[in-house]
Amino acid sequence: MDFNVMSVLTLIIGFFVGFAIILIVNVIKNNQNENKANKLMEDAKKEADKYKRDSLMELKEESFRLKQETDKEIKEKKAEIKDNETRLLQREASLDKREEMLQKKDITIEEKENNLLAKQKELQEKELKMDDLLKQELEELEKIAKFSREKAHDLIMKRVENKMAKEIADYIKDQERNAKLEAHEKAKQIIVSSMERYAEDVASEQTVSTIDLPNDEMKGRLIGREGRNIRTIESVTGVDLIIDDTPEAIVISSFDPLRREIAKVTIETLIKDGRIHPARIEEVYDKTLNDINTKIMEVGNQTIYDLGIVKMEPELINLVGKLKYRSSYGQNALKHSIEVANLTGLMAQELGENVALAKRAGLLHDIGKAIDFEIEGSHVEIGADLARKYHEDEVVINAIESHHGDKDATNVISVLVEIADTLSAARPGARNDTMDNYMKRLSQLEEIGNSFDGVEKTFAVQAGREIRVIVKPDEVDDAGSYKMARDIKDRIEAEMQYPGTIKVNVIRETRAIEEAR
Repeated sequence: MDFNVMSVLTLIIGFFVGFAIILIVNVIKNNQNENKANKLMEDAKKEADKYKRDSLMELKEESFRLKQETDKEIKEKKAEIKDNETRLLQREASLDKREEMLQKKDITIEEKENNLLAKQKELQEKELKMDDLLKQELEELEKIAKFSREKAHDLIMKRVENKMAKEIADYIKDQERNAKLEAHEKAKQIIVSSMERYAEDVASEQTVSTIDLPNDEMKGRLIGREGRNIRTIESVTGVDLIIDDTPEAIVISSFDPLRREIAKVTIETLIKDGRIHPARIEEVYDKTLNDINTKIMEVGNQTIYDLGIVKMEPELINLVGKLKYRSSYGQNALKHSIEVANLTGLMAQELGENVALAKRAGLLHDIGKAIDFEIEGSHVEIGADLARKYHEDEVVINAIESHHGDKDATNVISVLVEIADTLSAARPGARNDTMDNYMKRLSQLEEIGNSFDGVEKTFAVQAGREIRVIVKPDEVDDAGSYKMARDIKDRIEAEMQYPGTIKVNVIRETRAIEEAR
């Protein structure tokens, strides 16, 4: 029992002793920490005081430096202001001097103006005196010469006018001659160059076609019983069949090449088929007509393709194809139109014009001939109406209207079409002409030339392409010969119809002949 009590007391005493020791240790540690904190506080305070002293020193140094820079800038500004004031004073002084000089100049100018006014007044007075003296002298001269001033003026002006008129006429004639020569040479070069670059065979169209028969028996079959077959062929095709004594041949006659071609193909098909009767004739004719129409469209498309023409109305293309079956003076209309288109395009290229438009105008210039058998009016009027109907360019319309001189050409391409048309029609072999028309044209040319006063004799030469008019030199002078040539040309154009061009030569020759004995 006593042992347990002692153990508990010992334990309690040990607990309190340990607690006391811990308290003593903590107190000692707290005292040490407080001493360290105090020391740190003192060190920090000393560091802060040192930093404060350093900052104050830096601020004082910076303030001193800024003050020095400010003082320096103020001194510089004061010096600059002083310089500016000095310059302003100098400029003001120079302006004062300039103003003084200008005032002196104004005074001088005013004095000169006054002097000039005075001199001008003196000159006017002198001029008035001179006018009076001249009037008096003119009056004295008129009294002495008994000739007024107006009459003398008119006489002098008339003499000058007569003299100058001759000089002016001579000058104009020389310039006109030079211009014609130059223009002629230039035009000849362009035309020759174009013709060299384009060449086409000459082919004449006839008004009849001949069909070869396998035997003479076929003639009888074509005629038919009581001539019913031949009557059916002529009524359906619109042509005349000439069946004569020529062995194994018949002739188709018609002025319409399209009808003649349709009739020829129809008859040749009937001959190959062997069945010839009215119903078969009509059947073959209808089929041939459709085939020809298809061929016409193909020819038209091929033509515009070859010429490089685009965007043409189908109706116009069909009319172009129909030109293949039209002719003028024996010249195929389509070949003529293609030739004109190519020549016009080549000349347009030489002159820097629109080649495509030129070819188009050349191709369509005779488009009216495709239907001039069907519509009343000239091919020019019909062609112009067709071009307007299908909205062709105004250049093309003018080319159609002016290529025979019915209207004036308003552009270069129209003139080129007219030239190309003349070249195509006038070249040898291009057109056929009968002997009667040929002789009639020669006689008419000579009659027109001989109808003028002062003409001694007229000769038509070069197959009617040129006339030479011999005039009497004592009745017609040089100027009159030029006028006569122009008048003859105008009458030929107005009264005659002819292919190509006709050259008019008026010849005046004076011969002084003496005989020494």
